[in-house]
Amino acid sequence: MRTAQDLLAELNASDESPRIEAKRAREIGKSIMETVIAFANEPGLGGGYLLLGVDWKLDAKGDTQYWVQGVPDPDKAQKDLATQCASMLNIAVRPEMAVERVDDKTVLVVFVPEADISQKPIYLQATGLPKGAFRRIGSTDQRCVDEDLWVLRGASQPQFGPDMAPIADARMVDFEPQAVAEYRRLRALVNPQAEELAYGNDDMLEALSAARRVGNELKPTLAGIVLFGKPLALRRLFPALRIDYVRVVGTQWVDDPERRFSSVDIRKPLMLALPQAEATVVDELPKGFRLPEGELQSRQQPMLPRKVIREALANAVMHRSYQDHSPIQIVRYSNRLEVINPGFSLKDMASLGTPGSRLRNPAIAAVLHEINWAETKGSGIRTMRRLVDDARLPLPDFASDRQKNEFKVTLFLHHLLTEEDYAWLKSLAGDTLTAEEAKALIYARETGVVDNTACRDFSELDTLQASSLLRRLRDRGLLEKQGAGSRTHYTLANPLEVVNRHPQQGKLPLEGDAQIPEGGNQLPEGGKQRPEGGKRDLPPLPPELEAKLPTPGQRMGEAALRQLIRDLCGWHPLRGEELATLLGKDLKYLRNKHLSAMVQAGKLAFQYAESPNHALQAYKLPKNTGIGPQPS
Repeated sequence: MRTAQDLLAELNASDESPRIEAKRAREIGKSIMETVIAFANEPGLGGGYLLLGVDWKLDAKGDTQYWVQGVPDPDKAQKDLATQCASMLNIAVRPEMAVERVDDKTVLVVFVPEADISQKPIYLQATGLPKGAFRRIGSTDQRCVDEDLWVLRGASQPQFGPDMAPIADARMVDFEPQAVAEYRRLRALVNPQAEELAYGNDDMLEALSAARRVGNELKPTLAGIVLFGKPLALRRLFPALRIDYVRVVGTQWVDDPERRFSSVDIRKPLMLALPQAEATVVDELPKGFRLPEGELQSRQQPMLPRKVIREALANAVMHRSYQDHSPIQIVRYSNRLEVINPGFSLKDMASLGTPGSRLRNPAIAAVLHEINWAETKGSGIRTMRRLVDDARLPLPDFASDRQKNEFKVTLFLHHLLTEEDYAWLKSLAGDTLTAEEAKALIYARETGVVDNTACRDFSELDTLQASSLLRRLRDRGLLEKQGAGSRTHYTLANPLEVVNRHPQQGKLPLEGDAQIPEGGNQLPEGGKQRPEGGKRDLPPLPPELEAKLPTPGQRMGEAALRQLIRDLCGWHPLRGEELATLLGKDLKYLRNKHLSAMVQAGKLAFQYAESPNHALQAYKLPKNTGIGPQPS
């Protein structure tokens, strides 16, 4: 077992810790049992530590600081916990416990081992399944849903996925002959001797789990309709089952009627929809030229390897939740491609790319594997990372959100660092950035936000190293921390406050021996550099608004201040730092006390509504709202 000092040091060094949970002495009860269950259940975690008798608070930087508070009666705490673990759960859990002294106070260290797969899921008997079971997702305990139970049981359950269930209202005539023929063609290319190719269509579909017998009748399964169903059958049975390709101007989704996005809706069975989606994406990708060895003519190729696009699409359709009636979205920005599917990852994000797969839809996955549309189990993400790295592009970013019930793959379309990127980085921090710090800043600029998971994806650091990197950039004033615990993320610091604190010249240790190009952004007199997108030239403030601005030291009541904020944002969308300057207020105070509350109450709206953490976010009045006396 690890010591209390060691566990405390890790907690204080990181924004989150999947394997450590600190609890106050008074929290020994139901809350602690949820964590015990989560540690025992989570596949591959190897169990986790409870640190009892610890308190915490946020410091001035927004970091969580932990210290020993003490357990008044450690013997009783151990006895109560052991009793609860033996009596409240469907299967008794036997944690290891140790009492230690830290700073002359008593702390209880508890190690909960991972349960054997034959015993999972562990759950509260009084609550039952699925709500009585929990998983450890990041640094949080998440109540299980039915799909989680399927993951926890793993190989101990019959190999039957939700996509193999017959659909009551479907009929065999709902299969699209062209889609079935396309499977035969592609399968023959991979293996002309495949046994199922000798079957008739009905027998072949049954062998692929695209159809199952219900009594004496053969009925299409969910996998069958999704893979081979006629468009009319898809519309009838799954109205929202489609793939949307959305082309967005710029790098952010902006709700602007003057800049409408264009879209293509693909409503076909997957055997026909996937090739069309791939072709649509490839046709719009930037192209490069390659001269194959031994050939005299160059070939034009997409900058992003075709295999990467194919794997991202396959991942989306194999792992999506077909119980969620939402389309798959492919969003093409000027600098990146996002593939978003309904359904959070059934595999822990820290384990993505490791051998083994948690298949939500095994029948669909098997068909795509057999026609070489997807890699074998668990290797698709590793393949994407390898091919992207070979192409000298930034590694893909993978994000899973249980609350939104979605999974997103982000593929970047430009090479690691351009001359413009070098100049921008130099304007922020001179020549002092490491390669990984530079990548984190570029990522934050491109997407609006960077967190520990994203940092691990593009840098291949572990959780503690990624946390340390992001904190260093925060402490230097280059990133600004948002949220806490498992919701911790970072945005670019206020552009008006980011200055060049290290003007010395030299080599920036980025990719290989790459140098910042000569003639980059030079510092103006005084050593300060406004980064791109920093200070804006606003129109002159109307005299009637200027007259309302408070004089230095003048205090305003909450209602009057909020009305003035609305008046200013009704005149022109304003960033937080611009409002703070006009009102003579501290930016953090203004955001925490007024701006956030006004957005939540509908009194203000974000200019970039689809990206709340946008680096250049501004506040405006909601639509159909005029300026004038309003309740604050």
